[in-house]
Amino acid sequence: MGEIARDPRGPRSAVIVGAGVVGLSTAWFLQERGIDVTVVDRNGVASGASWGNAGWLSPGLALPLNDPGVLRFGLSALFDRTAPLHVPATPDPALWRFLLRFAARCTWRSWDRVARANLALNTACLDAYDALTAGGVPTPTVPAPITAVFESAQHAAGLLAELRRLRDAGQELTFSGLTESELREALPQASDSLGAGVRLVGQRYVDPGAFVTSLAEAVRSRGGHIRGGFDVVEVRPQRYAVALRSASAGSVSASVAVLATGAWLGGLARRCGVRVPVRAGRGYSFTVPTEQPVPGPVYLPTARVACTPYRDGLRIAGTMEFRPPDAPLDASRIEAIVSSARPLLTGVRWEDRHDEWVGPRPVTHDGNPVIGETAQPGVYVAGGHGMWGLTQGPVTGRLLAEQIATGVKPGALRDFDPLR
Repeated sequence: MGEIARDPRGPRSAVIVGAGVVGLSTAWFLQERGIDVTVVDRNGVASGASWGNAGWLSPGLALPLNDPGVLRFGLSALFDRTAPLHVPATPDPALWRFLLRFAARCTWRSWDRVARANLALNTACLDAYDALTAGGVPTPTVPAPITAVFESAQHAAGLLAELRRLRDAGQELTFSGLTESELREALPQASDSLGAGVRLVGQRYVDPGAFVTSLAEAVRSRGGHIRGGFDVVEVRPQRYAVALRSASAGSVSASVAVLATGAWLGGLARRCGVRVPVRAGRGYSFTVPTEQPVPGPVYLPTARVACTPYRDGLRIAGTMEFRPPDAPLDASRIEAIVSSARPLLTGVRWEDRHDEWVGPRPVTHDGNPVIGETAQPGVYVAGGHGMWGLTQGPVTGRLLAEQIATGVKPGALRDFDPLR
């Protein structure tokens, strides 16, 4: 492992690898502290999970992935290609090691530990969005409750219990159960098969691709540089600097480097001493027209599907599929989402769907992201947020920028140490 000397004046420049919401937020908050930034990406702005996700800014539903019930879904996924959680048969030993380590943490004790660790991110995540919009990012976030729908009050009991558990862990939440009549008043699209709901207030949503694109423009307008087609293959220390080399686009150097490459984080991060495994948990989405506007985000817990008002229609997003991040879209996964969601919502033109998309979300084995400095001085990582990268991306960037600029790790990042 190489060594670099730290500039006693503090970092003057930073290169961020990854032009998604985490990387660009880090760049923006570094600019707030007077640090020059360059953002590089192998493709371009919002080309990964930052584009096709559900667009929820929902600290109240940023639930730990290591729910003990996941084990039941995981076992069925080995045999059912249409299951919300899908683990295809594969001889990949690294994936099976990852899944076994994840399964060992699917206990309520571990769930509580992750919930408490994430409190600092969830409590401040909407404030970080407000800082971005107040500072010149023009795409608005939309306040709206999220309505979860169920066949009966008995089916809703599980989510209500999990929300109470999250509240007991210290997170401020306001939620209530909905009767059948209350559900139909709140959501005209609820089908006759639904008889109960849960309403969670104090949440928001956003057009994710538009927001990240406008965030990139804000970084540029403040003097930042953004380069696409820059696939980093080497991180090399220099005196008072870190150099990043691309296979085909030359090199770039700065006082510090931040690796924020989402599901591709593992390779480069390992070379910098990070041993926390990060795997691609791929999600699918598409857009459908609706006969009338949907009043706000809708959650279909039994199908593990999120629905969000999006460009005069509805974005439908769901599944967790453990396959390589660059594997092609599997059309059967889209069909599985349609089959599970169709009986629950009316007034949706499923056959006219478009913008079919698949993208990888970075998942860690212990449910916590990796945020902070690596074993390579001057090199930082930010990722591993699982399904909540959009919700937690800006606050991650704000906290990491504080650590980089001051040299002091914020207490909120204690549980996310990349060298744990």
